[in-house]
Amino acid sequence: MPGLIRRTFLIGGAAAVAIGGVAMWRRGRTANDVAYGTDPRQVMDIFLPDGSGPFPVLMMIHGGAFVMGDKADIAVPDDVLAAGIAVVRVNYRLSGSALWPAQAEDCLAAVVHLQRHGSDLGLDPGRIVLWGQSAGAFLAVSTALSLVEVGLPPRGVVSLFGPMDFSTMDQDMATLGRTAAMGPTNAADSPESALLGFPVGEKPEAARAMGPIGRLDQLREPLPPILIRHGDADPMIADLQAKRLREAWAAADPSAAIDYALVPGAGHGGAPFETDPVRADILAFVQRVLA
Repeated sequence: MPGLIRRTFLIGGAAAVAIGGVAMWRRGRTANDVAYGTDPRQVMDIFLPDGSGPFPVLMMIHGGAFVMGDKADIAVPDDVLAAGIAVVRVNYRLSGSALWPAQAEDCLAAVVHLQRHGSDLGLDPGRIVLWGQSAGAFLAVSTALSLVEVGLPPRGVVSLFGPMDFSTMDQDMATLGRTAAMGPTNAADSPESALLGFPVGEKPEAARAMGPIGRLDQLREPLPPILIRHGDADPMIADLQAKRLREAWAAADPSAAIDYALVPGAGHGGAPFETDPVRADILAFVQRVLA
């Protein structure tokens, strides 16, 4: 993973040409498609709250099984902006055009871009929370761990109904007596296999090692606070993945603050995660860790 960090920091350096994005920002409170790299998918949207800043940041990473989705799919949380926190929505390269670890490199490059250009953008990137849903949760947690490894941990992480260990996803669905709506993860044509470039079922050890759970097994560093929410009726990703994340986070750092809960009756995303109590829980968590 240190090699991944070094490559990403080089990408971040190349992304320093996004002057057009900064200029566009100065004409309003919203900047769309600010480039942090040279690929068309390496762009972000920035939303500033009222006031003069610099503002702490909630960086949001979209889902879509790594093969689809867009930052525009994420509703900008008005309550977060009202609390004086800037919102950044990030796109990344999808698996149809780039295999892993391109997606991890992109999310890290976005953070590096914010670190290097935060003052120009009205931001305080030293205070950042990473937020992700579904595949975006996998990326948010992965990015947080990479930042921890180089001594630049985020203030917090929000993980919503994400996969955390590809090698155990089928096992977890079977344990709950369910059949995954998108088919078995171990299959050669699964989104996870498409991301990695090999069938998860043929190389389970490699699939585990690249994900958050495998990495946490090897990590013994202070970890940032994390909020974990997962629907207990999720038809795509078993809620046992969230339990695995909680247990691995606590094993890696027994003193880490973990806010874990299952959302009763909730499936894979939707209204239960966009309304109270989950929405209120997320806002309170973000405000607390950014204070």
